[in-house]
Amino acid sequence: MNVRHFDSDGVDIAYIDEGDPAGPPVLLIHGFASNFEVNWVSTGWVDALSKVGHRVIAMDNRGHGHSEKLYDLSDYGAPIMAEDARRLLDHLGIAAADVMGYSMGARITAFLAINHPGRVRRAVFGGLGINMVRGVGAPEPIAEALEAPSIDDVADLSGRMFRLFAEQTGSDLKALAACMRSSRIKIVPDVLASLPMPVLVAVGSDDSVGGDPADLADMMPKGRAFHIAGRDHMKAVGDRTFKAEVLAFLDEKAQA
Repeated sequence: MNVRHFDSDGVDIAYIDEGDPAGPPVLLIHGFASNFEVNWVSTGWVDALSKVGHRVIAMDNRGHGHSEKLYDLSDYGAPIMAEDARRLLDHLGIAAADVMGYSMGARITAFLAINHPGRVRRAVFGGLGINMVRGVGAPEPIAEALEAPSIDDVADLSGRMFRLFAEQTGSDLKALAACMRSSRIKIVPDVLASLPMPVLVAVGSDDSVGGDPADLADMMPKGRAFHIAGRDHMKAVGDRTFKAEVLAFLDEKAQA
């Protein structure tokens, strides 16, 4: 796996570019406290997409993985991070791609599709359903958990979950705290209703973070929902039925 870097308006962003260079491109955007290796490589997504002929691009969001760590709240937010994704497509000379994000990555994907609809042929919102519109809870307990001296000092259950995950992924806790506290521009139903591309919303049936996928999918003219049976927010990512649904969804485009 060859990790590459490019300059996104002064921020160093890491990415991989795998699979068939001539195949239909798919851009993968990971979730909070994760990175492309944890979210997409170790779960088998890069292999699965490559095996059916796709060009697979996966990026490390700013503040995550191999990308530059930033500590100012103004350096983060989904619209800003969506511009990193758009600039990566520019950097690679890709006019339009299928784009899949998970959790925070789904929100970034949504802003990419909203602000640059011509660049997104099909979109997959993984791990984030109706709570993309309603919100996923207060950021401060998670940010405080990330800044705590030790996970043993964290009482908040959600904060402990993210602190443990951040430690497992070897993340920069200070950068993640800044990302968590950054501005959260709301996505409203009217904006989603304007999206022209097909969108698959896939959330685990036991996911307490993302919210119902059907409620979000119904807001989009070409939206559809998929419940990832028996999976919670953390375990849904690599689910084989999720992969099969996404591969079939992308294949519809190839056959059209």
